[in-house]
Amino acid sequence: MRTGVFFFCMESGRDHVAAPVFEEVLRHYRPESTSVHMEDFPVLQGKDAWGNILLFVRQRNLISYDFARYLPLLQEHFSRADMAAEVNWHGGSNAPDRILTVHSLGDVTRGIFPPAAPEYMRNLLQALEEQRLVQGLEDYTVTTEATHWSGSVQGQNPEDLLSFPVPMVDLEIGSTPECWNNPRAAAVLARSLGEVFRPSPKLHNLLCVGGVHVEPSFAGAALEKRIPLGISHILPNQWIVAGGYAGSSGEEKLLRAARSIPQGISAVVYHNGIKGPYRDRCRNLGENLGIPVIKHKALRDPENLSLGGSA
Repeated sequence: MRTGVFFFCMESGRDHVAAPVFEEVLRHYRPESTSVHMEDFPVLQGKDAWGNILLFVRQRNLISYDFARYLPLLQEHFSRADMAAEVNWHGGSNAPDRILTVHSLGDVTRGIFPPAAPEYMRNLLQALEEQRLVQGLEDYTVTTEATHWSGSVQGQNPEDLLSFPVPMVDLEIGSTPECWNNPRAAAVLARSLGEVFRPSPKLHNLLCVGGVHVEPSFAGAALEKRIPLGISHILPNQWIVAGGYAGSSGEEKLLRAARSIPQGISAVVYHNGIKGPYRDRCRNLGENLGIPVIKHKALRDPENLSLGGSA
């Protein structure tokens, strides 16, 4: 039996998505109160279709925005969970609209990569796609994003992520008020939570390097059904440049990313748009781990991918 923990910021004005998703959680799962509290909210507990435990946690701020204060509570109450997710919103002046997204946490520039969860990310992404169709959101897109953590821009220390041993992701609706307030999008997120532990085949985990923040080829790999590909940490072009990955520290940072992915990786996938020195770092990593290094365009033909054993 596994345990998933899902966080919801309930303070009005601080989060645009969590409250309506939580209301749908109450209707869909009918969770019961436990003796554990986060601030003045009791933690609620439900179960999925396979008997796994789902914990629904409310707090007055986003976990990522006040991580240093919440960390002791996370360690005390949830450190034995198998998976954690914060439900929130996606935004930004150039952000794509009508998206449902999951991304891993970390700081690519600094090379900080907490444990990833490719199996659970894949389950969530595929559940979002299925529920998107059930809810009739034909004009929405399910995608993943580059690895990042909003706490970094809120004055939080990304190294603190390494003190919480549970793989954690952000689960978001984006990227405008019309989408944040769409009750069908909220229903998609809420009902997908119960699929995080659905039975799944053994994955070929990939470390993805390069591309843009929302890279279609990597998102497509996560939604692929013919071959079970595990997508978690994605290191986009802008942050590998800022992080000096072309230099001597690049290979060490790439190795930390690879080692943070459970069961290792079966291949390094780099976007063809990255420059030679970054490709060299990827090839060196592949040689050291004894796994293939492939271009992102190969993901279009997943059944013919050259994949190694887990590193």
